[in-house]
Amino acid sequence: MRYLVKKIDHIGIAVSNLEEALKFYEGVLGMNLQGTEIVEEQKVKVAFLPVGDTEIELLESTDKDGPIARFIEKKGEGIQHIAYRVDDIEKEIEEMKQKGIRMIDEVPRYGAGGAKIAFLHPKSTNGVLIELCQRD
Repeated sequence: MRYLVKKIDHIGIAVSNLEEALKFYEGVLGMNLQGTEIVEEQKVKVAFLPVGDTEIELLESTDKDGPIARFIEKKGEGIQHIAYRVDDIEKEIEEMKQKGIRMIDEVPRYGAGGAKIAFLHPKSTNGVLIELCQRD
């Protein structure tokens, strides 16, 4: 069996207030903010905090009806998704579909940091929202 995952690319954490969350991650944990980005398509503002060769992405909704706002309303703040790095996202999407995995994204879309991303549906992944992530 081929090993498609190269590493954990990032862990996405939903937060209600990015500035307040950064007080903990920077002030208490000593992490360094690498930058922020607004991803209009996903209605989210993302803060990047590197940890070794991966990173934490803090996710704040930019819209009360955005996916992060809905996640927080339903489940509260916390881990929203785990992103795994892959080399060829189009190939991996097709392989997931062939294996019967339900996909949220059947074609890659733009993600924070210039990545190509696609989400697997949590109903196919034991309740975990998994993101495939390709960075060139």
